[in-house]
Amino acid sequence: MIAALGLTALLSVAGCSEQHEQRTEPVRPVLYMKAEPQEQRTYGFVGTVEPRYSTSLAFRVLGRIVSREVDVGDLVKKGETVAAIDPTALDLAVQAARADLASAEAQFANASASEERQRALLDQGNISEAIYDAALQGRDAASAGVEKAQAALSKAEDQRGYAQLRSDFDGVVSQVAAQVGQVVAAGQTVMTIARSDIREAVVDIPDSMIGDISVGMPFDVVLQSAPAIRASGQVREIAPQSDAATRTRRVRITLDDPQSAFRLGATITATRQVPTQPSVVLPISALLEENGKTSVWVVDPATQTVGTQEVNIVARNAHSFTAGNIADGTYVVTAGVHSLEEGQKVKFQEGAER
Repeated sequence: MIAALGLTALLSVAGCSEQHEQRTEPVRPVLYMKAEPQEQRTYGFVGTVEPRYSTSLAFRVLGRIVSREVDVGDLVKKGETVAAIDPTALDLAVQAARADLASAEAQFANASASEERQRALLDQGNISEAIYDAALQGRDAASAGVEKAQAALSKAEDQRGYAQLRSDFDGVVSQVAAQVGQVVAAGQTVMTIARSDIREAVVDIPDSMIGDISVGMPFDVVLQSAPAIRASGQVREIAPQSDAATRTRRVRITLDDPQSAFRLGATITATRQVPTQPSVVLPISALLEENGKTSVWVVDPATQTVGTQEVNIVARNAHSFTAGNIADGTYVVTAGVHSLEEGQKVKFQEGAER
């Protein structure tokens, strides 16, 4: 009897102890973020500054490069000589063409004199018409020979001028593809000259976003090395096909009077703000995914308890996601979402908003 009463007393004490432990369970502190929906979304795309116009320069004749007057980054003027090939063979070709012309002119002089003699004899009745016609044809053939030799000389002299490579416009050397001493074929690229007066920001935009981009759309362009330096621009061209590997399309944005700091090859970020439905960007650690549903934990400030709220994800990446149906001022838990329970008491940890 005494043992039974003792056991009952022990059980009663244990039960009271458990109830006391439940009542004194500590309130969990949480990290949180106060939702502030944005009605504009900013898109940024990294790219480079490139010229709108550039051209590859090449010699028109075969030859060995004997000089190159410029290097990458050098400024050139229209008509300036930038490289030259050995002109020896071209000089010899000009000399040969001049000799051929002199020979043709001598033949024409002889044929003309012969034609005049034969005509005099024909007038005197000393030769037949056939003999005179032959002399006349000889003169005409010699005249054609002179014209042919003159054309050959003009061509040889033109080709002699091709020994020097000149820039077609004011610009900057963006690439050098041949060195002094190298033998280059006609049409083989020696260097590339880019016009520096019209510059463009060139960026690659994902296929999933290209539908929001159109020709003429304005962009703000920021120089990455100096974010305070900016320029405005408009989309000039959108590639008709996407890159098979990256699934992006190349977009060219013409810059409006950019500062000199926007040098060719400089890295830039092209940004644009697009009106959207109100949405909130949250860290990926706030997202709870269970049973095919996406939700977040929200805190009721009145009761200091948490509850789940399903969210519509507009966009996401490895670090954050954008939810489109969270009201302004909602307190969203941003960490430890897998260890909370519906209705659990929490408290805002001091300095924990993020």
